[in-house]
Amino acid sequence: MAAAYVLVNAAPGRTGEARKKMADIPGVKSALAVTGAYDIIVFIEGADISELGNRVVSHIQSIEGVTQTMTCVVVELP
Repeated sequence: MAAAYVLVNAAPGRTGEARKKMADIPGVKSALAVTGAYDIIVFIEGADISELGNRVVSHIQSIEGVTQTMTCVVVELP
């Protein structure tokens, strides 16, 4: 199993809409609007790193209104 946090910036006024779309993506465990340098923090899980990147992160990046992402892979799971 693999997991990651995806830090997302959205276009002005698009955060809520983008967050709702992300929450419906298979593999997304939570998508939260936050304050600070990023607009949304998404926690994702998948079978392996390839699944995270090819299926989940690429889907997040394709959402209209998403302007930038940074993926932080979890290196130690509980």
